[in-house]
Amino acid sequence: MRIQPKLWLALATLSAGIAAAQDFPAKAITFVVPFAAGSATDQLARALGQSVTDQTKQAVVIDNKPGASGFLAAQQVARANADGYTVLITTNTTHAANEHLYKTMPYDPVKDFAPVTLLGKGGQIMIVNPARVSATTVADFVAAAKKDPGKYSFGSGSSSSRIAGELLQQMAGIQLLHVPYKSNPLAITDLLGGQIDMMITDTATGLPQVKAGKVRALGVTARKRSPLAPDVPTIDEAGVKGYEMGYWFAAYVPAKTPPATVKRLNELLANAVKSASARTFYEGTGTEPVVSTPDELAKFQTAESGKWGSIIKKANIQPE
Repeated sequence: MRIQPKLWLALATLSAGIAAAQDFPAKAITFVVPFAAGSATDQLARALGQSVTDQTKQAVVIDNKPGASGFLAAQQVARANADGYTVLITTNTTHAANEHLYKTMPYDPVKDFAPVTLLGKGGQIMIVNPARVSATTVADFVAAAKKDPGKYSFGSGSSSSRIAGELLQQMAGIQLLHVPYKSNPLAITDLLGGQIDMMITDTATGLPQVKAGKVRALGVTARKRSPLAPDVPTIDEAGVKGYEMGYWFAAYVPAKTPPATVKRLNELLANAVKSASARTFYEGTGTEPVVSTPDELAKFQTAESGKWGSIIKKANIQPE
């Protein structure tokens, strides 16, 4: 039987892809992070990178590209070679929220990427500067904000952080001044310095400051209290009924990355999530370790985009 030239080409390409995946990785891998060093995403990337290095004996380089709500990092990965050596370790900011917050973006969160795996899910914590805000409960803060509309400010260094604050305004019927930052750690710095009054941030960034006594925790955004801060009520139980806002982590590579390479990365990262270095991150931040197949991540992302779009629309946030 004579095999057609096109079929020969397809078989040769498939064979080359499988061979390349079997040898993958043969050099250092770069994890691109859309947020600054010290952020929750950065901490997770470093923990996972250590495990991937242990598994493969290849270095993992962490490349922090904060700013522009994740645009810089996402664009860099979207334009990278589709060979599996450039991985975006990101959140719902770049792949569910941004498309509803901006009229134009330098990347397409679906067409420009190949999903690899979910990496975790978690909640956030509402914190205030005690020197500027006398409120000790969410109800107190809401009452004060209602008394003086626009007096109190909140910072955000990610879409998760921003939308959490916007949703609080909408559901509590208050008006706050929003101050944007390139990353949550930068917003925390200004919160500590008294430049802003409040922020809702990932637990990994906010809880250490609470434990150090530098900020006051008023509530957590999940439906259940965090085991890391059992004395802090949920915002829902603290008076804003129905309030819930979380975040998630995931890994993506450039579109057209060979499926065999994506599968190999999926295996490496799934193993990394179970590693000792990652366990320290998950337990220390109250993040739930979650992994998925690439297809499951694609479906999850679609559903999350719809949810975030609905929240942003209801919050009456106009795309910039």
